[in-house]
Amino acid sequence: MKSPLESAVIFSLGPVHFTQPVVATWVLITALVALSALVTRRLRVESPGRAQVLLESFLQLLQSQIRDTMRCEPAPFLPLITTLFLFVLGANLSSLIPGNEPPTAAIETDAALALIVFVSVIVYGIRARGVAGYLRGFATPSWVMIPLNLIEQVTRSFALMVRLFGNVMSGAFVIAVVLSLAGLFLPIPFMALDVLTGIVQAYIFTVLAMVFIGTAVHEEGA
Repeated sequence: MKSPLESAVIFSLGPVHFTQPVVATWVLITALVALSALVTRRLRVESPGRAQVLLESFLQLLQSQIRDTMRCEPAPFLPLITTLFLFVLGANLSSLIPGNEPPTAAIETDAALALIVFVSVIVYGIRARGVAGYLRGFATPSWVMIPLNLIEQVTRSFALMVRLFGNVMSGAFVIAVVLSLAGLFLPIPFMALDVLTGIVQAYIFTVLAMVFIGTAVHEEGA
C-alpha cells in the first residue's frame, strides 16, 4: 500500500517532479483568483447583487472573528486571514472530486502553510512593537524563559502543520479505502462527514493563525 507521505507524480521537467497535490494547488489558486475577480468586478453601493451580499456577509463574519480573537482592528490582517481560510477550505473540500488528492493531505503543503503563519507572526509582531519590543517578548516572564519561548515558536507551527495534515489525510484515506471496497454510493455518509471535517479544520487553522499573530502583536516584555 502506498505511504500517506507519497504523492503521485503527474509530470516531470528534467529532474523536477510535479506531484498531484502541486498540480491541484495550482488549479485551486487559479480557481480562487478567477472567482475573486468574477465576484468583485461589479461591486455596487446601492442594490448589491446576491453574490456581493454573500461576500460582504462573509467578510463581516471574518472581521468580527478577528476582533474577538486578536483584539484589534481587522483591516491589516484581513487579506492574510481571508486567503488562508479560503485556500485551506478549498483544498480540504477538493477531496470530494473523484480521484483527486487534496493538497492539504500532502505534508509539504501543510508545512508551507505553517511556514507562512510562522513568518507572519514575526512580521506582524515586529511591525506592531518594533524589533526590540518583539524580541523582549521572548524574555517573558524572565530571561530564563528565552530558550523555551524560542522552542515554542517552532513547535506550535509544527503542531499546526501536523494537525491539519493528520485530519485531512486520514479523512481522504478512509474515503478512498471505503470507495475501493464498497463502490460508489456507500461512501456518501463518509463524504458528508469529510465536508464537515474540512470546514472545521479550515476554521481551526485560521483561528490558530489569528491567535499566534494576535499574541505577537499584543504581548509585551513586561
